[in-house]
Amino acid sequence: MIATAASTIAIAVIAIGGAVPAESATTYSAPLRTAVKSLPVAAESNSGYDRDRYFGQWKDLNKDCQNTRQEVLLQETRITARYTSTKRCNVKSGKWITSWDNRTHTSATTVQIDHTVPVHEAWGSGAKKWTQAKRVAFYNDITDKRTLNAQTSALNSAKGARGPEQWLPPKNRCAYVTSWVAVKKRWGLTVDATEKAALTRLAAACPNVTVTVVRQ
Repeated sequence: MIATAASTIAIAVIAIGGAVPAESATTYSAPLRTAVKSLPVAAESNSGYDRDRYFGQWKDLNKDCQNTRQEVLLQETRITARYTSTKRCNVKSGKWITSWDNRTHTSATTVQIDHTVPVHEAWGSGAKKWTQAKRVAFYNDITDKRTLNAQTSALNSAKGARGPEQWLPPKNRCAYVTSWVAVKKRWGLTVDATEKAALTRLAAACPNVTVTVVRQ
């Protein structure tokens, strides 16, 4: 009877609440609008920011001579990549369709690797308090493909360190917003009030897809 009663209560909660975030020690999963609502609000503080000092550069974490930039290019190419030398350390060509503009690239030199949540933004939203190891892990996160992506160089430069409240890509904006929220949830980053308002407005106009992340 106890088990049956508990099951009945659980079903009732789901039926009434609809979008109940599924949480564990390492995983978060909820509809997009619920995920946005759950983002903690705090003023962004960027004092002391130094990208090279606190985040470093692309790393070759698995010691195969391919650093994080090369790993992302290899993850996202639609055809077999070619390299600049027989050592196969640096990617020369492939086929990348950049999600911000749906443009096709065949030369690695025409794309940059974008941090969906810019490093400057991350610093001011909580990374300032992280360990150095965690900041380096964020900078080189290739485990969750929403953190880093190849994008058209000019668009990446145009975005700079701005968030969705100040800049949106010309294409696939809902996917971009969803990835932004996912990265913030994955890394436990805060949002400021203006950012939260923009994300709330944008998410309301997008499909209420499920956002699932493994927390870091």
